[in-house]
Amino acid sequence: MTTINDFTATTLEGAESALADYAGQVVLVVNTASKCGFTPQYEGLENLYQEFRDQGLVVLGFPCNQFGSQEPGEADEIGAFCEKNYGVTFPMYAKVDVNGDDAHPLFAWLRSEKGGVLGNRIKWNFTKFLVGKDGKVIKRFGSTTKPADLADDVRAALAA
Repeated sequence: MTTINDFTATTLEGAESALADYAGQVVLVVNTASKCGFTPQYEGLENLYQEFRDQGLVVLGFPCNQFGSQEPGEADEIGAFCEKNYGVTFPMYAKVDVNGDDAHPLFAWLRSEKGGVLGNRIKWNFTKFLVGKDGKVIKRFGSTTKPADLADDVRAALAA
């Protein structure tokens, strides 16, 4: 059976990273964008990460330019924006597609595990997938779900 531990992704710095490095942790995977109405969620995601990281939560941000071209920047610009404007310290990855033929394999898998309003397609930026310590997808949250509203689900996943 496939789990998040079976995937790799490229960091913003250009290094290939095995997501198995997060094995045994609760992982929140989010497709992000710097010029979106939901961009302020970076702050809430960072707050969630700060609150729960010592208990085993990691947030993984994946910039995506598929929705209204709202992530036009290059890796260095994205990293600087996130750090300067929102104090992001959680791991950020290189820009990916989350839908279509060129979708990153991680997002193809996440979508197949937990469909949404549009079947398994991701509707917009800041869709969130909560993955349990066992590497399996627990729940999917839409763009409008604020990171603070995930706290109870994160607590439950950490306690499992």
